Amino acid sequence: MTPNRVTWNRTVRRFPSAAAGALIVGLALGAAPAHGAERGADLPEFDFSTCPTVDELPAGADPGTWRCEVMHATGHLRMGAVDEPLTEPMGITFAEGRVDGEFRQVFGEMTAVPIRVGGTPLTLTPQYGGYSDFLSDDTRRGEFDIKFAIGSAHGLPARPSSGCSVGSDEDAVHLVLKDTDPTRVISRDPLVVAFGAQDAEFAAPGTGGCGPLSRVLDRALGLPSAAGANTFNMDVTVAIRSYT
Repeated sequence: MTPNRVTWNRTVRRFPSAAAGALIVGLALGAAPAHGAERGADLPEFDFSTCPTVDELPAGADPGTWRCEVMHATGHLRMGAVDEPLTEPMGITFAEGRVDGEFRQVFGEMTAVPIRVGGTPLTLTPQYGGYSDFLSDDTRRGEFDIKFAIGSAHGLPARPSSGCSVGSDEDAVHLVLKDTDPTRVISRDPLVVAFGAQDAEFAAPGTGGCGPLSRVLDRALGLPSAAGANTFNMDVTVAIRSYT
């Protein structure tokens, strides 16, 4: 199945210069490699062509100290009446580094394939919800806004292009991811790390942009769904490459 690729405007995030927690890359570079991790075997393909370009880095950024990360995430989504595995990886790219000692990030792109909702003709396609913060600290791995475009395995009644979705840029599903498995280095050449993360506390809004179908879709998907009733589990691998 071909990923539903959506390109979003590059966004630059500012963060305090005090390092409250370690970056994924910092953990990777500071950790001893696992046995046999000098060269990872059977690694997935990581597409660095979707990284923000050097011209898209913040003013004053030194490309020699910045890096691009390409993230693949599979896992399991339980949200309302939806209880489905994510067997095809979501792809997320972003750049990170410092400008004048202040940590900064530039979001690149997100890709995903539709998730079939069992027992219905519906599909949900994960899309970027307009906010990301991948700076880890002692309380969480990172934060990420996501929405789910609603479609149908048969092309009807709603397609992702119609704007019918769970969550939106104004009312996204806000994930605060916490570690379930610690970061481990699985390859030094190329540099690839892996970890597990989960949010079991997020709330899911009802559908929007679906017109007269909203009530029917909310009923089919069990939405809205209160915090504590939903879980997003992720098994993540991240490939890291310097801009130089």
